[in-house]
Amino acid sequence: MNIVYRFAQEIPGALRDWWWSVDRVLVFTFCGLIAIGLLLSLAASPGAAASNHISEPFFFFFRHSIFAAAGLMVMVMVSLADPLNARRIANLALIVALLVMVYIIFAGHEAKGAQRWVRLGPFSLQPSEFLKPGLIVTVAWLFSRAKSKGSSTMLFAFVIYGVSIFLLMQQPDLGQSILITASFGLVFFLSGMSWIWIAGLGVFSIAGLYSAYRFFPYVAARVNRFLSPTGDGNSQTDRAMEALTGGGIFGRGPGEGVIKRILPEAHTDYIFSVAAEEFGTLAALLIIGLFATVLLRGFSGALHLTNQTEQLTAAGLTVLIGLQAAINISVNLHISPPEGMTLPFLSYGGSSMLAMCLTAGLLLAFTRRRPGAFE
Repeated sequence: MNIVYRFAQEIPGALRDWWWSVDRVLVFTFCGLIAIGLLLSLAASPGAAASNHISEPFFFFFRHSIFAAAGLMVMVMVSLADPLNARRIANLALIVALLVMVYIIFAGHEAKGAQRWVRLGPFSLQPSEFLKPGLIVTVAWLFSRAKSKGSSTMLFAFVIYGVSIFLLMQQPDLGQSILITASFGLVFFLSGMSWIWIAGLGVFSIAGLYSAYRFFPYVAARVNRFLSPTGDGNSQTDRAMEALTGGGIFGRGPGEGVIKRILPEAHTDYIFSVAAEEFGTLAALLIIGLFATVLLRGFSGALHLTNQTEQLTAAGLTVLIGLQAAINISVNLHISPPEGMTLPFLSYGGSSMLAMCLTAGLLLAFTRRRPGAFE
């Protein structure tokens, strides 16, 4: 009881120190994105419930609210940690995610032709979402140690990356593999490694994309459909583009969108199109602006850190959030083939929300102002 009492006494002081040391612009930006996601979930939930034959029209909104509240708690709790404990949290997330992904190969929950989930009562957990921040923090630490500990440390980072990609392609999940490879490559580049190694990673990535196109029929089908669209207006991308163009500058108005009722993934992969149709181009630009703010603040914080591990980690986590947002938005704008990737903090999905809030919490933890941490 005394331990609990002392812990309760320390909470106000810890929160006070956190408030004055954390990047408050990033905190408000993350909270703003989550709030917008709740508003869009409220708009998209009736259509999603109808297409999934669920009688409760706000079923997805209620669940999204629970995930958002839990995610905010995760973000604040993780951001309270010092860099050492934040790295340990990420290491644990990586280990658990890899173990669960091995389990999924043999007994995972399959949906829509992919085996990426494990059932936990009424919920489904996608461990690859938690793999991403865990992997980035871990390899950033390994790359920063490679110069003093030798090439074996760098080799270990590549082994972890290779195992992660192998397990992802067993599901299969090309979108997450591309995202992880790009983020991994950026951390590798920023660590100051030889251009020969960087070129080798680039060649490996190109070969991997070509192999995915050749040996995974669903990848080839998506790429071919993107390169040679039918133009019949029946594809998800066509309908998303119709939503984007139909909203105009100010949108049709809250709840007045029509595409969300015929677009199967409106509440997840195509939530950006829902925002553009109901709230207009201005809302779409606001969302893009918020993600741009995350990128600017994240890279600015990383640039001024004195510890290389913390620099690499902050930069890697920042690009992880920004690149996932860019991929999702580019799919909505028909700039890239469909990837089945959520829009961070906005799309419906418990695993995505919790993992993104974990990522945000880690970024806030590593960029907090501490004595000697900043130049």
